[in-house]
Amino acid sequence: MRVLHGPDGTDYQEWITWREILPPQRIALLHGESRDDPNAFESVLTFEGAGEKTRIVMRTVFPTKELRDEAVEKHHAIEGGEQTLNNLAAHVAQVARERSAGRGAAAADETMTEQETGQEGTVRSWPGRCSSA
Repeated sequence: MRVLHGPDGTDYQEWITWREILPPQRIALLHGESRDDPNAFESVLTFEGAGEKTRIVMRTVFPTKELRDEAVEKHHAIEGGEQTLNNLAAHVAQVARERSAGRGAAAADETMTEQETGQEGTVRSWPGRCSSA
């Protein structure tokens, strides 16, 4: 369980269940307020090589149109998704810079457990390409 802090100071509980991690092509997750949230939504991220860059496509499916509309209108989900992907690109670019400078090297089979991430499931890193541009 994690808590996200909104720009207005509102706290949002979140629980993520990793459904599938298929390096380096796809990540699927279920995102809700708790483990058994009936309003949880599924997000799927796909990674496609694009020359020296990686194109990331994030598709999110909500249980109902009403929940989707609420997420878009009240919680600005589209802008939040774009912000998340921009933050990911910046993070990956930073890690790449550190690795190329000989700092922060990690093996391709590096694993973070649920205890380390505060989320359910296991996250594995893999070699790949990404650019913040």
